[in-house]
Amino acid sequence: HVQLVESGGGSVQAGGSLRLSCSYTRRPNYVAWFRQGPGNGREGVAAIVILGGTTYYDDSVTGRFTISQDNAKNTLYLQMNSLKPDDTAMYYCAATQGFICYRSSWPDESNYNYWGQGTQVTVS
Repeated sequence: HVQLVESGGGSVQAGGSLRLSCSYTRRPNYVAWFRQGPGNGREGVAAIVILGGTTYYDDSVTGRFTISQDNAKNTLYLQMNSLKPDDTAMYYCAATQGFICYRSSWPDESNYNYWGQGTQVTVS
């Protein structure tokens, strides 16, 4: 059983930065950040393979967001720079201890069976 806890959300002006954290109780194989804005479904933002550190990003955040990990602290990070109002959403950390067979499928919500409670990011 994996428990996830997100933190680091807040309110910033456009162009500002935030760093989100996701702490886990047991090491997953894949961890992803999803977000859900008003009236939208959840969309994949970024993902990381814990063993090896391979990362994936949605085109909307490439070059602005960076996902990273500190395994010694059982923590994932999402560094968000050059924030835009369109980034406003509830951000969720999601994880699986299984495999994702095809790299292109990482944004599929159904791949992840563990979810955090979410942390709100507001960009004005």
